[in-house]
Amino acid sequence: MISEETEKGKLAIKRALRALKKRHLVEEGAHAPAIDALSKPYATQSLEWKEKAEKLEMELQQCYKAQSRLSEQLVVVVDESRNLKTLVQEKEALITELQNNFYQTSEENTQLKEELEEKTRAVDLLIAENQSLKSQSEDALAKLRAAEAENKSLIDRWMLEKMKDAEKLNEANAMYEEMLLKLRAAGIGGIQQNAQKQTDGIIRRTESGYLHFNDSPLPSFCKVTIQAHQGGCGSLAFQHNSDRLISGGQDRTVKIWDPHTGALISSLQGSVGSVLDLAVSNENRSVVAACSSNNLYVWEINGGRLRHTLTGNINKVCSVDTSRVAAFTAASASLDHTIKIWDLNSGFCINTIMSPSNCNSLAFVDRDTVCSGHVDGNLRLWDIRKGKCTSEVAAHPQVTSVCVSRNGNFILTSGKDNVHNLFDVRTLEVCGTFRAGGNQVVTGWGRPCFSPDGNFIAAGSSDGNIHIWSRVSGAVTVLEGHSSAVLSCAWSERGTPLASADRNGNVYIWT
Repeated sequence: MISEETEKGKLAIKRALRALKKRHLVEEGAHAPAIDALSKPYATQSLEWKEKAEKLEMELQQCYKAQSRLSEQLVVVVDESRNLKTLVQEKEALITELQNNFYQTSEENTQLKEELEEKTRAVDLLIAENQSLKSQSEDALAKLRAAEAENKSLIDRWMLEKMKDAEKLNEANAMYEEMLLKLRAAGIGGIQQNAQKQTDGIIRRTESGYLHFNDSPLPSFCKVTIQAHQGGCGSLAFQHNSDRLISGGQDRTVKIWDPHTGALISSLQGSVGSVLDLAVSNENRSVVAACSSNNLYVWEINGGRLRHTLTGNINKVCSVDTSRVAAFTAASASLDHTIKIWDLNSGFCINTIMSPSNCNSLAFVDRDTVCSGHVDGNLRLWDIRKGKCTSEVAAHPQVTSVCVSRNGNFILTSGKDNVHNLFDVRTLEVCGTFRAGGNQVVTGWGRPCFSPDGNFIAAGSSDGNIHIWSRVSGAVTVLEGHSSAVLSCAWSERGTPLASADRNGNVYIWT
């Protein structure tokens, strides 16, 4: 019994030893690479690992590059897919629109076809009517030829009668001449002399239309100083045949003064821009102001009521003048290249003239003619009825002002060259040139003037002086007193006084 158990134990021990040996062999084979690796030198292992690492890194980079290319291709494909989808939608919309247009065109084509048929029928009718009218025209032409023949016969008869009348008139003239000879022989010869006296073209003091020009003494001293406006006073005008002085300034007011005392008579309100120029109407009851607000304003002098606001310009209205002959007629110039003619009674513009250059100043020459000075340096004459330029002449590098003598024979121009030129209205030739040392034309503002008798010319200067030239001799007189540039001068039609205004708003009265 014991021996059997001993045998079984030995067998079990043998099996266990075989299993352990087998396991040892397996483990020894598994760890062989590690043992071999550990048995190799460290330098050799490092090189191998480095080569493997570099190889793996290169493979990794190639993988990244491939992934990047694939991503880009994917993005492009997605964009193309979206674009193609959008294009397909647009094409579908276009197809729908074309279908709608096709249906609409088909309907229009049908309608046009019907209209064409109707027009064809109308043309056929017109052809028939034309043939009928043609036959009527031929009949009328035949009647016309008959009437012409009859008319020719009547003309021949009329000419024959006229010849008879001419013969009778010749006989009457012969009788008249014979009678004159008899009267002269009898000593009665005053008929032709009296007729000549009445038709020699001279307007006498006793006849209507006579204008008396007062003698204008040369002023020498300042009689009155008026603080007229806040800011510059750019324009002065005397009421016709009156002592009233009218001034306009940058404070947007027009004021009427007594020049003898400097007292303010009235102030005209309503302008929304600086007053750049003034003119008194023909009937002497209204004053017109050109303003920087692109408008003109018309006030009643007595009472101060604003009658009209004249609109239509798109830039500053820099000049205005009224006709001394045509009642209620005014002309204005604006920096929008226009000259406008106004009816002051109705307040309407009756003509607009386009100018090739901006006009700085204008003045009436006679009933139908206006002269204007322009930025391009030319003096132009305009027919205000036809709206056309009748004459043009170079005057200055730039014309700042024009003024017409009261008798209408001369035009005075001022320019940036500090020269004042006198033109003969009939020929537009320079008949006088006036300049003086220290006299500098105020740019864009200077308003010189004639004396009422036309013998003197007064012009302000930027140094505050006033230069007065004799038109005949050219002698110059200088009036000193202003502390700033003199912008405007005006001479009373009564011969005295002379008024001047400066950039500070002061008005000086000279006698």
